[in-house]
Amino acid sequence: MNSDFRAALTDAIRYWEPRRLVYNLVLIAITALGFVEHWPQSLRSLSFDLAQGLFLLAVLANVAYCAAYVADIPAQLSGFRDNWLRLRWLLLVVGLIFAAIIARFFSAGFFSAAG
Repeated sequence: MNSDFRAALTDAIRYWEPRRLVYNLVLIAITALGFVEHWPQSLRSLSFDLAQGLFLLAVLANVAYCAAYVADIPAQLSGFRDNWLRLRWLLLVVGLIFAAIIARFFSAGFFSAAG
């Protein structure tokens, strides 16, 4: 393995993985707020099928989070590395906003349709 690639991969993992926790906590909070927002109808939506659906969406959200590596590693290997390292937090913010909108959309659908 090329040492530049290895260094970029190591740096990407060090940057993105601690932030995955924040990403997941934000999505959990949005889903919980959707549940509370549609109370008491949301209580009737609780089922094993809903739990499976939420688990599936959580896994897909984490697969989508991995897309950051597709942008991060090539950017680190380019001549724009210094700029990228300074600005890659923007990718996190945009991705988090995108995921939050999707989580809000699904949680509203799951919990408002109950009853």
